[in-house]
Amino acid sequence: MRIAIGSDHAGFTMKQAIVGLLSELGHKYEDFGCFNSSSVDYPDIARPVAEAVSKKSFDRGILICSTGIGMSIVANKVTGIRAALCHDTFSARRAREHNDANVLCLGEWVIGQGLMREIVTTYLSTDFMGGRHAKRVEKIHALER
Repeated sequence: MRIAIGSDHAGFTMKQAIVGLLSELGHKYEDFGCFNSSSVDYPDIARPVAEAVSKKSFDRGILICSTGIGMSIVANKVTGIRAALCHDTFSARRAREHNDANVLCLGEWVIGQGLMREIVTTYLSTDFMGGRHAKRVEKIHALER
């Protein structure tokens, strides 16, 4: 799977850990920044990640900031993106199964490294269920038209 990943300065440490996890799991990724802990504006990272996923250059995206809230707000402004802010594995599983979420948002200041590994692994290994959920996702697409 090809993953677009990005963070602001508050999510930089967790992003680095996720990059290691992606390699460990055998996924390819592109890091859209930031590349150190110097202050950056999260919309400048979230938008290009979301656009790359929307254009299908990547299968999924992962965005990290202090809470994940800012990243999810920005990503969801991009047509075709269904970004889900997840702080537990149940939400990550449901985001994929029921919502076909294509961008995972995380908060470095909210979850620890161990839970992050579980959430990311769950998100990447869970498929969209389709069926009755496909009709609902199509209604989301209709809102974008």
